[in-house]
Amino acid sequence: MRKTIKMTKTNKTKQKQSKKIKSSNYAFTIRPLTKEEGGGYLIEYPDLPGCMSDGETIEEAIANGIDAINCWVEASKAIDRKVPKASGELQSGKWVQRVPKSLHAKLVMLAKREGVSLNTMVITLLAGGLGLHHQKRYKVC
Repeated sequence: MRKTIKMTKTNKTKQKQSKKIKSSNYAFTIRPLTKEEGGGYLIEYPDLPGCMSDGETIEEAIANGIDAINCWVEASKAIDRKVPKASGELQSGKWVQRVPKSLHAKLVMLAKREGVSLNTMVITLLAGGLGLHHQKRYKVC
């Protein structure tokens, strides 16, 4: 028996949302912005030229970045430009790292002092460190 589904506005909205979720599979880079650049974090998508966004926090930059992808894709389709596929498989974003107890204690103390979770603190420190590395390597001021 074949079932026919009437395309209601709700179904169309769900279809659009599922397409938007797929668009978040693009790899991205995040770097901290200097005070002169406005502070916060910049997110860029190498597979989508010119597609970038920012946010006060890493999480906000990522959320804004997903919106930027969707806008980039819509604009490209509007001018009949081909939308490139994501270039590679994304990592899960999760790994387990063993650290010395003293480092763990320092990270926990710093996170408590800043009023954030341990995960948020470690992500912030990693992103900041990668940003400094990038600036030194490419002599970005």
